[in-house]
Amino acid sequence: MRIAYADPPYPGQSKKHYEDHPDYAGEVDHGELITRLMDEYPDGWALSTNPGCLRDLLPLCPEKHRVLAWVKPFAAWKRNHWPAYAWEPVILVGGRSCYSTRQTPRDFIAEPITMRRGLSGAKPLAFCLWLFDCLGCTPDDELVDLFPGSGAVADAWETFCAQMPLAFPAEPETEPMFTEEAA
Repeated sequence: MRIAYADPPYPGQSKKHYEDHPDYAGEVDHGELITRLMDEYPDGWALSTNPGCLRDLLPLCPEKHRVLAWVKPFAAWKRNHWPAYAWEPVILVGGRSCYSTRQTPRDFIAEPITMRRGLSGAKPLAFCLWLFDCLGCTPDDELVDLFPGSGAVADAWETFCAQMPLAFPAEPETEPMFTEEAA
């Protein structure tokens, strides 16, 4: 598979957080970005965003999408925001199902923000590994990080590829406990 991950500056945040970063000059047109993801990465892709953008972004996505959640037990508290923003949606499209070959991942992860210095919004290793698992990635796949920023996703991909056979042993899941025949 050839898959993509996009973690662009969130709408209205480019100037505030990335003004001095040469790769993030100006606002990202999320409509164009989603069109590009659908056209260039039909095998699968994921897009990180903020909760306030879902209303605008989901109608632009293909019908078969999922919204996953990165829940942040330790998050940056912002003045005048009630309740606090302590989760981040990830729109997931495509990927491969690995049902019966590895344990099914949950549609959320609870992981603190990274304290890694540098670019705002850098993703922690556990988040990246969870995302690769949700996409059904294997080391033979190609991951394209459209907004490489801190390099954390590329570093995590290397770790994933090196550890994948250890992290996801090929043991089938147990069958569901209840079936229609048992009901």
